Amino acid sequence: MNRLFVAYKPPFVSSNAFLHKIKKRYRVKKAGFSGTLDPFACGTLIIAFGAYTKLFRFLQKYPKRYRATIWLGASSPSLDIEKIESIQDVPPLDEETIKDVINSFVGKFTYIPPLFSAKKIGGKRAYQFAARGKQIDLKPVTSTIEKITFVHYRHPFVTFEATVSEGTYIRSLAEAIAQKLGFSGTLSYLERLAEGKFVYENEKPLDPVQYLRTKQNFVKKSKEEIFHGVKLTLDDLEYKEEGEYHILFDDFFAIIRVEKAKVRYLLNQIPRKWQ
Repeated sequence: MNRLFVAYKPPFVSSNAFLHKIKKRYRVKKAGFSGTLDPFACGTLIIAFGAYTKLFRFLQKYPKRYRATIWLGASSPSLDIEKIESIQDVPPLDEETIKDVINSFVGKFTYIPPLFSAKKIGGKRAYQFAARGKQIDLKPVTSTIEKITFVHYRHPFVTFEATVSEGTYIRSLAEAIAQKLGFSGTLSYLERLAEGKFVYENEKPLDPVQYLRTKQNFVKKSKEEIFHGVKLTLDDLEYKEEGEYHILFDDFFAIIRVEKAKVRYLLNQIPRKWQ
């Protein structure tokens, strides 16, 4: 079975455990997902079966959109409710002040990633060091907050939605918002609403070609020649600029890369028939 779709991961289950349940339900062996969600988080998870598991790096998955709730006064080294260490009472805030602070984060956002994160340090994940109580120095990263909006305030909980660039840690964004309001804070809720054009629609099968980030190119070679991976040159292509392209036929497609005046296949014989 070849299938690409969006599933909705429930909270308090790992992405890997959720994929295992999906595989059992659909009775498939070859399956994968893209964009790991923290166990406590919920929302959209891109799932692929069969040959479509090779496509993740070619899909248009950004920007990502989240809904998050900050628990003001709560402290957690993981910046979420899984490791709450203390809770302090905080006075009620003016809603307009909260809106102004949230709106101030539009644009470039530079921060230190959470200690409990999948950030790699010397080949290991940061959370592996943090779980053993080891001190590590994480370098600042810069993300782009394309859009951020206030949703509601139910003291001491502040909910917002944010559209962000690749690799943005919403937990760090929430912590920064809380600190700018003058308090500690941690996420009590996190939901991924969308990844690029990918949104949850009851696991409806998707045409993968409609979600590729590559540009369609056209070749002088025959369908049979492309299927068998005949060597391509720039003269065979309509678009010769460097980059990645897909070549479509009625029953399969290929993905190629043009680089330094050379053409090579990245994927081939990917079926266009899906279930």
